[in-house]
Formats: sequence, structure tokens, C-alpha cells
Amino acid sequence: MDKHKQADENDMGTLAEDARALMAATADVAGDKVAAARKRLAAALDSGKQIFGRVKEKALEGAKATDEAVREHPYQAIGIAFGVGALIGYLVATRRARNDD
Repeated sequence: MDKHKQADENDMGTLAEDARALMAATADVAGDKVAAARKRLAAALDSGKQIFGRVKEKALEGAKATDEAVREHPYQAIGIAFGVGALIGYLVATRRARNDD
């Protein structure tokens, strides 16, 4: 899971760097359309940072709540995980059997 989180953060960082590079490359270009596009890009970049921060906070809160629930009820969590795994296994086996026919 950490690999996915790190990859998402790297992707967001790369996107932000690319946007900043584009803004820097167009700094010398004069024109109302370019200036307006640069302002929209800057606003979108700031909005993206805020949304990413909020999503990250919500994900951390959910992970903490899940961790707490599993620690309080470990046997129920194991039972639920087993049941979900068995259901997914059954569905995959059924689908595979249909595809083989």
C-alpha cells in the first residue's frame, strides 16, 4: 500500500513540477490569452493541492478508524476478512467457469 501512496505522491509532484515549468516557460510570452491561461493554471494547481490535502487527511482518518476497529474486535475482523475472501473466490471461480465454456 505504501508503494501506491508513494507513486501517487510522486505523480502529483511531477504534475505540479510540470505545471510550474510551463508557467515559467510562458512567463516571457505576452498576450491576454496566455496571461489568463497562466492564472487558470495557477488556480487549478492551488486547488489541486488543497483537494489532495483533504483527501489525504480523510484517508488517514479512515485508516486510523479501521485500525482501531480491528484492534478492538480482532476475531470479528478475521471472520469478515475470511468471508469476503471466500465470496470473492467464489465469484472469480464462477466467472472463470463461465468463460471456459
